[in-house]
Amino acid sequence: MISFEQFLMDDHSPIYLQIIGYIKRGIASGTIGDGDEMPSRRVLSALLGVNPNTVQKAYAMLEEQGLIHSRSGAKSCIAIRPETVEQIRDELLEEAMKHMISAMKQMGVSCEEATELIGRYWEQEV
Repeated sequence: MISFEQFLMDDHSPIYLQIIGYIKRGIASGTIGDGDEMPSRRVLSALLGVNPNTVQKAYAMLEEQGLIHSRSGAKSCIAIRPETVEQIRDELLEEAMKHMISAMKQMGVSCEEATELIGRYWEQEV
């Protein structure tokens, strides 16, 4: 069963999108794999202290994206193909890079300075 112990809610985006992002990051990193069981909607809503409809919305969107499959009365499970992992990874990296580049440009950082900063901080734990 997928653990949500590392899940940290923030105030910057809707909770259902945070749940989806958590699952996608787990898939991209390999900590969540094909066939892994999702917690039930009721269990996850209680664990996170959120409305069950919020969890239901996240699960419905994950199903629409083909990342989980559910059957009535049965557990929901991760359903991914190898090419999906690479696609999710690319999507998450692109989003993160756009945010970082935008922030750097707002601070007047040049492309050369950005490259140097990335190299400097690459080995440091974030």
